[in-house]
Amino acid sequence: MEITDVKIRKIMSDGRLRAVVSLTIDDMFAVHDIKVVQGDERLFVAMPSRKDENGVFRDIVHPISPAARKLFEENILEAYERQLAIMETESAVEAAEEEAEEL
Repeated sequence: MEITDVKIRKIMSDGRLRAVVSLTIDDMFAVHDIKVVQGDERLFVAMPSRKDENGVFRDIVHPISPAARKLFEENILEAYERQLAIMETESAVEAAEEEAEEL
């Protein structure tokens, strides 16, 4: 199994939810609504879930083995960190351009 694409759909800064992600496996299978969540000690990945008739949230899709979970989490968190770095760079460039215009 190869994760062939990770798309950061939305980034948030308020609350514990940090991002909503989609990923593609083997260019054949897509998983949407994966969440990047700020835990008490670190970021973690929460798989898509829905509420059952008892009000309990259950994963719709999830990795079976610890190795598969690690693969998902590493790829998703790396893509999230890359997207944050891109956003920081864009903000710095915009700030520098605004400063240059003021001079």
